[in-house]
Amino acid sequence: MSISDRPLGALTAEDTPLALMETRRALAGPDSAHAHIWTRRDALLAFAGVALFMALAAGLWAASGAVVPWDSKNHFYPMFRFLGEALRRGDVPLWNPYHFAGHPAVADPQSLIFAPTFFLLALLRPAATMQEFDLFVLAHLLMGGAGILALCARRGFVPSASVLAGMIFMLGGVAAARLQHTGMIISYSFFPLALLMLEVMLERPRLLNGVGFGILASLMALGRDQVAYLFCLVLIARLLYAAAVSRRPLDYLLGRWPALLAAGATGGAILAVPVLLTLQFLATSNRPGIAFGVAAAGSLAPVNLATLLAPDIFGSLDKSYDYWGPGYDTIAAPDWTDRAINYLFIGAAPVVLGFWHGLAGGRIFAKEMRFFHYMLAAALIYTLGRWTPVFSAIYDFFPGVSLYRRPADAAFLLNAGFALSAAYLLHRYVAHGAPRPFQKMPRALAHGLAAAAVGVTLALILGGLAFSFAHGHGVESLIAVAASLATAGAAAAALQLGDKFDKRSLVAILLVAATGGELLWRNAADPLNAEPATRYSILNEASPAERGAIAALRKDISERAAKGERPRVEILGLPGGWQNASMILGLEDTLGYNPLRIADYERAVGPGDNAVDPNLRHYPGTFRGYRCKLARLLGLDYLVLGRPLARMPRHMPRPNALPIFVSDQIYVYKLGRAAPRAYFATRVMGVDSDAAIADDNIPDFEGAREALVDQGDLPKLDPALADPAAAGGPEGHATIVSYESERILIDVESEKDGLLVLHDLYYPGWEARVDGAPAPIVKANILFRGVPTAKGRHRVEFLFRPFSLANLASAASTLLDHREE
Repeated sequence: MSISDRPLGALTAEDTPLALMETRRALAGPDSAHAHIWTRRDALLAFAGVALFMALAAGLWAASGAVVPWDSKNHFYPMFRFLGEALRRGDVPLWNPYHFAGHPAVADPQSLIFAPTFFLLALLRPAATMQEFDLFVLAHLLMGGAGILALCARRGFVPSASVLAGMIFMLGGVAAARLQHTGMIISYSFFPLALLMLEVMLERPRLLNGVGFGILASLMALGRDQVAYLFCLVLIARLLYAAAVSRRPLDYLLGRWPALLAAGATGGAILAVPVLLTLQFLATSNRPGIAFGVAAAGSLAPVNLATLLAPDIFGSLDKSYDYWGPGYDTIAAPDWTDRAINYLFIGAAPVVLGFWHGLAGGRIFAKEMRFFHYMLAAALIYTLGRWTPVFSAIYDFFPGVSLYRRPADAAFLLNAGFALSAAYLLHRYVAHGAPRPFQKMPRALAHGLAAAAVGVTLALILGGLAFSFAHGHGVESLIAVAASLATAGAAAAALQLGDKFDKRSLVAILLVAATGGELLWRNAADPLNAEPATRYSILNEASPAERGAIAALRKDISERAAKGERPRVEILGLPGGWQNASMILGLEDTLGYNPLRIADYERAVGPGDNAVDPNLRHYPGTFRGYRCKLARLLGLDYLVLGRPLARMPRHMPRPNALPIFVSDQIYVYKLGRAAPRAYFATRVMGVDSDAAIADDNIPDFEGAREALVDQGDLPKLDPALADPAAAGGPEGHATIVSYESERILIDVESEKDGLLVLHDLYYPGWEARVDGAPAPIVKANILFRGVPTAKGRHRVEFLFRPFSLANLASAASTLLDHREE
């Protein structure tokens, strides 16, 4: 009797080494799973399959008149339109004056400036519609799907299995549910190509291959989001894994050092400046790092894994948005996830393959896919975050983790891993049939794996049902689970029949087609990723009320502009598309929608990260109301609201304001007390700007003749300017001659030395010239810029030059100092 056939209790001590060897051999699987040699026809048909799938998905959005909603339209689309308009004028939009009273777009990872594909689209179609924008995002997923096909072809998977992987990668789980997060989708879509090029470079370590890998990896990493960060770690792990399994790791790496050096040099050259500018911004932003508690709140609760089996178990796909799954309202511990973040469904057949063929059949332990299953395990641990005992250590000791707020972003790695694993398991089915663990491995192990598969399945289903019953939705969940189990049962029966009658290739094709249909039904143009385009009308085709409000506002502002004035507006309490519509409308807004904001501005003005909910608008002591000193310095002269002032939340100040447009949807008010954008002060007063913001107290000063200057900048000025007697005499005059995003010209005339104050936000990278000669910029009036100017007539030029060696050196120095602290 072989060891495999003996009961576990009958094994002797002498049998143990042999049993271990037999177990290891059984788990490892065959060295080669009957690799399929791809032909040109195979490649064309496979690509046609994934392209048809994506075309059908795009057609569903078009047929329903829907667009990808939320962040896609509230944030990324306006950023794209701002980029496109600047490129149309022949500029590169490094500074955004229409966002939070001024924003360093060049340093913001979400501005799309360093996304080459979107940069190209902005050049070719600067005013692309929302629908065209969505198509371009879907085209990125198709590109990633093509990369998955190539990875599968390298491994010899049959074309049908490869198409399954491509479809899951493109519209499975969070790839579909989080289509709104354009930046992450871009990073995600470049990963298969980067991984493919890494494998080619390791196989043929030529310099050109190294450069190619460096370029593709950089295109992925330029997103500078957590998805890009985690996939960078995967690429590093893939390199180290290849070295480790080579048996001579050091020789393996040394034999490839020229290609690796070329890859590193290429990637460094592409990434160095964007990353440095982003780190510079983070250091001066409201989010220099993420506290552990905040990051932990973005963990994926384990019960969400039930959506792998039953996509609608928590009402995730309910069109009335009746979601009862884990989130802020349903979990006692802080939870900042939502139904899109928590959605993992990839199709019934892939899940059946995973639990039956993969876990119960032991095929997930096969040698040829071991790296990707290690990746899946690591991604699952990271995704679960605080629900595992190791995330706190990862957060504390792993560089870069503390910069990101949502461990659940690692679900993108899960989806990529699920795609490749499903392809492998379907390929093994076509090549070898269903697994027969009781014939191939020790019975104890076979029983253990079968029990694990059944146990995990039951735990996920029962856990999901228990959660739903606890929140009063048990019946709906039971129906969802029953429907999913019926679909899974049909998939399992098809696999069994195909094996029995030796029709595995046909069954594989049918299951791939069924999975494609299921993903289109469940994951395309559904409540997780589609809303009517009319909800974002202000971004493309404004409604009559919106057109009326904008016309009234522009008319009044243009009359002010003719007098040399540049008033700002505050848009608050209107639907989501309005939050960053100022970038398209050309209005200098004091609010917006962005998780990253200049820290001093956030503290002093209190804008919050979105302008939809007026309850999130703060009014710190430095900005007690719209008649306060700081509001006047900002030039804030218009309010654009979603309801009358009298009906705004109680905490919001109610100034006496003149209505200039009123409808049942939009209310535009004029305040009428804005300070000039630029003026000339003949006396300065020193102030600790940080302390003034912290103490909610801006010192009094005479706005027409005096200016506040941060104490740290006083040495840059003539001490005589701080003399109280310096304020006497005639006023100087400042006239804005030209105002562009990155270049501002101001003519100054004065009989005395003084300080030109420009009420635009102080930020690193801005430089000044007086009559062409470099001049220092000081922080003036708490948040703004000032340039010392001698008496007489002068032309002062402000230039935003973030790429200058001086700014990059300053950024690097600041970061090094911060790290030492």
